[in-house]
Amino acid sequence: MKKDIHPTNYRLVAFKDMSNEEVFITKSCADTKDTLVVDGVEYPLIKMEISSSSHPFYTGKTKLVDTAGRIDKFRSKYAKKG
Repeated sequence: MKKDIHPTNYRLVAFKDMSNEEVFITKSCADTKDTLVVDGVEYPLIKMEISSSSHPFYTGKTKLVDTAGRIDKFRSKYAKKG
């Protein structure tokens, strides 16, 4: 194995799913400025928009997305004037 090619800051990190507030603790070398205290221990924090605990594929629940409102907003914004 080659020397000095692997990250040196490999440590336990808290990943927080912002859609359902669930927290996972796992090892990572991702840089972060935020921290989170879990069970009295402070971990670096990575915020995620979606994870396996909130993704419809894994949960079996579908989310209603307001696509009609988005399309109308897009059309009114980029409609040809004239």
